[in-house]
Amino acid sequence: MLEEQVLDARLHDRAGFHCGVPALDDYLRKYAAQQNAKGISTVFVLVDDAAPSKILGFHTLSAAQVGVQQLSNTERKKLPRYPVPCFRMGRLARTIESRGAGLGEVLIGCAVDRCLHARSLVGAYALLVDAKDEKAKSFYERYGFIPYVDAPMSLYLPLG
Repeated sequence: MLEEQVLDARLHDRAGFHCGVPALDDYLRKYAAQQNAKGISTVFVLVDDAAPSKILGFHTLSAAQVGVQQLSNTERKKLPRYPVPCFRMGRLARTIESRGAGLGEVLIGCAVDRCLHARSLVGAYALLVDAKDEKAKSFYERYGFIPYVDAPMSLYLPLG
């Protein structure tokens, strides 16, 4: 059974993770545990409980804000005229071996669930992401993310 956990550098095999994007592999190996410890972002890993040390995918969440002028006209009408509090999913990756298995969708679902829970405790309007390329942008758009007005590779998903 798949399970999302906070990265534990002593338990989870970061060196064994390969997603095919060197920057994401390096982040998980070199920086993820440090950023967790410093409170910069929280790294969540997806594991199978049958092999709990093997990371199948990961995503990061942190606090963020977005200028209301970056959102669609429809969204702008509902919001105050100052920066709006949000969550940011800074990174999302799954192993090369799991391509086509739907783990990207599972990771987005986990992130949204976590944000909705946190939103019940702390105000936040949306989940923000920055797509690395057009393929990633299309992936996020399939799940309802909307491009910023002035930066089409940055997207948001209203949590209301």
